[in-house]
Amino acid sequence: MVVQSDRTVLLEVDNPGYQEARDALARFAELEKSPEHIHTYRLSPLSLWNAAASGLSAEAILDALARYSKYDIPGNIQADVRDYVSRFGRLKLRRAPDGGLLLSAEDPLLMLEVSRQRKVSQFIIGEVDERTVQINPAMRGHIKKALVDVGFPAEDLAGYVDGAPLPIHLLEAARANGKAFNLRHYQRDAVETFYADGSAQGGSGVVVLPCGAGKTIVGMGVMEQLQTNTLILTTNTVAVRQWIDELHDKTSLATDEVGEYTGDVKEIKPVTITTYQILTYHKRRPRAGDEADLFDDFGTSARPFTPDDFPHFQLFNQRDWGLIVYDEVHLLPAPMFRMTAELQGRRRLGLTATLVREDGKEDHVFALIGPKKYDVPWKDLERQGWIATAYCHEIRLDMAPERRFEYALAESREQYRLAATDPAKMAVVQQLIAKHPDDQVLVIGTYLDQLTKIAALLDAPLLTGKTPVRERQALYRQMREGTLRCLVVSKVANFAIDLPDVSVAIEVSGTFGSRQEEAQRLGRILRPKSDDRPAHFYAIVMRDTRDQLFAANRQMFLTEQGYKYEILYHDDLVDYDPAHSDATW
Repeated sequence: MVVQSDRTVLLEVDNPGYQEARDALARFAELEKSPEHIHTYRLSPLSLWNAAASGLSAEAILDALARYSKYDIPGNIQADVRDYVSRFGRLKLRRAPDGGLLLSAEDPLLMLEVSRQRKVSQFIIGEVDERTVQINPAMRGHIKKALVDVGFPAEDLAGYVDGAPLPIHLLEAARANGKAFNLRHYQRDAVETFYADGSAQGGSGVVVLPCGAGKTIVGMGVMEQLQTNTLILTTNTVAVRQWIDELHDKTSLATDEVGEYTGDVKEIKPVTITTYQILTYHKRRPRAGDEADLFDDFGTSARPFTPDDFPHFQLFNQRDWGLIVYDEVHLLPAPMFRMTAELQGRRRLGLTATLVREDGKEDHVFALIGPKKYDVPWKDLERQGWIATAYCHEIRLDMAPERRFEYALAESREQYRLAATDPAKMAVVQQLIAKHPDDQVLVIGTYLDQLTKIAALLDAPLLTGKTPVRERQALYRQMREGTLRCLVVSKVANFAIDLPDVSVAIEVSGTFGSRQEEAQRLGRILRPKSDDRPAHFYAIVMRDTRDQLFAANRQMFLTEQGYKYEILYHDDLVDYDPAHSDATW
């Protein structure tokens, strides 16, 4: 690698040490670009703070850079790494003896500097001494977000309410779904790292694991440690019911202790599972400026919530929750950040396959849910057999001349739609399915008119956001039972699908350059197969168009995890044999 003074790190792909260096970099740097030969990473404040929160020291980071660097590490980089890593935890939030909230610093000059910042000063209600100020306890989340904004993230040691007690135990070594069930070693490590023996250092943060690696099991392991009433927030009703099934199957919870709070059912039980959608439902359309008033800055200028804004937010106060689980935390909508800012007294566990957010609000997750507590490279779990071996392929097609003419005259957004929905992709879908006669296949896309045509061509069912929950569950059940071979799905199926034997995914269109979406889609096929067969992920793109450009961006997160895309052209498909794929560039 080459470490440059602008905080970028250039990593040579065709080097014997590439894989080892990439795994080291992923712990404290962010991947920015991943063309064929040189990948570009960046050392950002947030990536270094997450590394520091996970226990990585500045010296360990610099040692890793020095170990793999072709040249000396620039002096300013060494200084920046030490500075940013040291900033995490120099300010600490603690509980005062009278129940108030204190912000303290060992350095009185740092406290003077920070407390004079406008974003911070509005939450200070008094000075205790030159190193300590008193904070409005109701603004615990707001002050943490403000401190991240000014570059000095606080370590929150103020503790948490215990919540109402709830006896819960994992049925380890019991027969769950006909199989012996035990926490895997990395799941147990994730639980213990988050819990931190019940100390103030634990209790809030994010666990990052690949799709199919058992994030739900980690959530249940944390629930067992805490023995408390738990509110679980997830992406849709299907996910809610999957959580309920898993809780009944793998824990000691009785049926009447687990509740569903959705559009269909409104139960509030010791363990309640709901969706982000229902919690952010509002009865009226926001007036112009409302969204900014409600959510921007998390400051006191933001007007308070009212029952008319989000009537289901009252769920947060319906029971004495000791733990809130944010499933797929990378999809957390903006209103939930504001509410989470006011829930800092509750333990908070975020679960995700990727912390990448296309809106750039990773720092909101860091400040309000907590720092990254545990992460395992996808390829590590693949090598250990916990997720399926996966081969990624990009198939590039040429536009027909008449279509290319229409594309050239279109506006940029319309250009992407034209390329992404090019009818030439339909024949390739058929060819790929024919190459996998013994595999179950998901065809995934974004544009409903395109998916409708593909479903008709394949004589396969189509699952979209409008598909009723009961029908969705019936389709998933047919896939699990093996009576349905091919399912065409919209982006509603990017997450919360448990189809362990699906081994092929064909992506015909995506949400522009969404890296998180690509990771979620690959995740649909990563559960280990009963016969150990590999998984194949195909992205079909139109050559020399915005479709290809966005596809390159979508692939970045998976490239960071160690996946490479085998590039195929239409003519290559005649001789292409999936059994001999080597996933090379």
